[in-house]
Amino acid sequence: MDAAIEKDLAEDLQGQWGEGAFRGLSPGTTAFDVDGVIADTMRLFIDIARESFQIDHLRYEDISTYHLDECLDLAPDTIEAIIRQILDGSHGLQLHTITGCRRVMAQFAANGGPPVRFVTARPGADVIRSWLEHNLPLRPDQIEVVATGSFEAKADVLHAEGIRVFVEDRLETCFLLSRSGITPILYVQPWNRFPHPFREVASWGELSAMMAG
Repeated sequence: MDAAIEKDLAEDLQGQWGEGAFRGLSPGTTAFDVDGVIADTMRLFIDIARESFQIDHLRYEDISTYHLDECLDLAPDTIEAIIRQILDGSHGLQLHTITGCRRVMAQFAANGGPPVRFVTARPGADVIRSWLEHNLPLRPDQIEVVATGSFEAKADVLHAEGIRVFVEDRLETCFLLSRSGITPILYVQPWNRFPHPFREVASWGELSAMMAG
């Protein structure tokens, strides 16, 4: 992503949302991305690179953009092979949750209401839904997963579900959502450190403070 372009966009959008949009987040109006928000997927990427490809020089902070070929000194076919293992679940390694999300997810769903909605750009929902059921303290009927197959398709899904706020780690997607009327909350990661106008959180503790009691 070109930082100068994003700076211009950020200045254009600055001040678009008031604090009221971020109070009382609830399952009825809020949904979540999975990779980079719930699932610590980039650490899994590094683990697979080390265990399956004997690549041991990667650091989490090296992933400075979502376009991995632009920030990592890896062959494109290696990147594709690692991503394929992540998507189909064939890696045999543990995909961990982001620190703090289990406790906050239990809090988020505690008051009943609709299922917790997860919208992912993955091409299929089965692998990640199974992972969510095994790793979050939620019943299967409290989990709803939609796999859009593309980042661009998320907005239509969220509008159809009546979602007004979406927690996302990919900055480009935040801009797409904001233009469609969805309020994004950016989950801070090394790959989204570019100028932007959005509310951001650096931990699940910060998200917890925004949720309805």
